[in-house]
Amino acid sequence: MVDLHDIRYLRIGTPDLQSAVEFATKIVGLQLAGRESKAAYFRSDKTSVRGDTRDHTLVYVEGDPSDHVIGFDLKNREDFDKAGAEIEKAGHPVRYGSKDECELRRVQQFLAFEDPTGNKVEIVVRPFHSGERYFPARDAGITHFSHIGLRTSNASRDEAFWTRLLNARVSDWIGDAPLLRISTIHHTLALFPSPHPGVQHINHQVEDFDDVMRSYYFLREKGVRIVFGPGRHPSSSACFLYFEGPDKMVYEYSVGVKHILPEEESSYRPRQFPFAPESFCMWGSRPDIPEFRADQKDKKPPLKTVA
Repeated sequence: MVDLHDIRYLRIGTPDLQSAVEFATKIVGLQLAGRESKAAYFRSDKTSVRGDTRDHTLVYVEGDPSDHVIGFDLKNREDFDKAGAEIEKAGHPVRYGSKDECELRRVQQFLAFEDPTGNKVEIVVRPFHSGERYFPARDAGITHFSHIGLRTSNASRDEAFWTRLLNARVSDWIGDAPLLRISTIHHTLALFPSPHPGVQHINHQVEDFDDVMRSYYFLREKGVRIVFGPGRHPSSSACFLYFEGPDKMVYEYSVGVKHILPEEESSYRPRQFPFAPESFCMWGSRPDIPEFRADQKDKKPPLKTVA
């Protein structure tokens, strides 16, 4: 089994890099940590639950908006070669990053592969840290990057991939969608059925519920599309707000997420929630997010027509 430590970064394509930079800083409230000709790096860790300050957590890269890459670091960097061998043995071809690619990711080494749905995953060794204090362009109350929603074409198959080959554990299910933890946080990944791969939403934790509500009114004033909330998840207990960013990427602020501590691991039993609105919000908010709606989750993508 490959022992992942946590998500280290996301790399997201965009056809309009400048607009993505402005949204990430002025609307989401991230800090621009650096910029190169075709990439912009953002920090979000103010008080890290990991005991470190990551060099960056999000990178917008000029390119295809459907091109998403998730980077993880290992619990033990000495297991890097073993991890690559195990992933190869399980039938997932592994590619090792070049020196130039490592420099772009600000890591010493990385390997790349795909999960069964086709989501691009990287495992990194010795990722860079920052000695600078987190200083955002907008005070949204962000404390740290927390988790992502990930699309899956077969939830049970991909659950097995993440829990048998990799060290994720199921915290709960909503319908077929497993909520998976790697650390003590209730979920690091949530796998939502979808006809295509990719990151479905990006979560940042904030300090308190007042920050959620401040952002709710701020986003409305700025004309940003709210797609879910404010509300509370019955699974993780977190209070949340989801909104739409560049290229229809969904962002989430939340606070109060449940932790499953090491002493609880042996006795914890995942719960099964039905795929219904009340399983996503116990207050009655209804999501305008296709993967969260029963009337949309099984729809096939429209056929392409040739002009």
